Amino acid sequence: MTRLIVWRHGNTDWNAVGRFQGQTDIGLNDRGRRQAAEAAALLARKKPDALVSSDLSRAADTAAALAALTGLTVRHDERLRERSFGRWQGLTAQEVAEQSPEEYSLWKAGREVVGVDVESADDLSKRVSEGLQDAARQAPGGTIVVATHGGAARYGVAQLLGWPAEQVRTLRGLQNCHWVELTHDAVRGWQLSAYNVGVVGDKAVPPSI
Repeated sequence: MTRLIVWRHGNTDWNAVGRFQGQTDIGLNDRGRRQAAEAAALLARKKPDALVSSDLSRAADTAAALAALTGLTVRHDERLRERSFGRWQGLTAQEVAEQSPEEYSLWKAGREVVGVDVESADDLSKRVSEGLQDAARQAPGGTIVVATHGGAARYGVAQLLGWPAEQVRTLRGLQNCHWVELTHDAVRGWQLSAYNVGVVGDKAVPPSI
């Protein structure tokens, strides 16, 4: 059985103020680096066999914290990047709502947005799930950790599980440096085993779905 752990990056200054990051390359802040170190200590106990990351620095630096503890080499894959938010990148939610009220309302409702260069949910789901499947092939029957982004993780995981796009909205957003665990075997395919797992203080958050 293959185990795939899909890990969201640590906190950034743009996370802290609610800016759309998308594919803008924003690094971790002090809080994010601390989160990455704490989560890496917990993930290292799972004895991962392979480590893959988005090439954006907030995810790559999160993965590096685990690499430092395990000795694994991080393989970077741009397909694991966050959703591109086009013209909204760098803006806060309030600024987007003021500048593009109709498009923002559609996005909040889980519908496709056109005219502002936001990547479609279908394109996002397909590219991230392809990256996740290739990551899983790095260690068949082993444990693979993938460092990625919040929206990318949700849509990529849902695609692996065969869920319709509207079902993604039933998943709460991943907290910074929390992760999703999936398993795969030839009989059952991909199954979700835990969601939004992470560190609170010095304790792991119980798995939840």
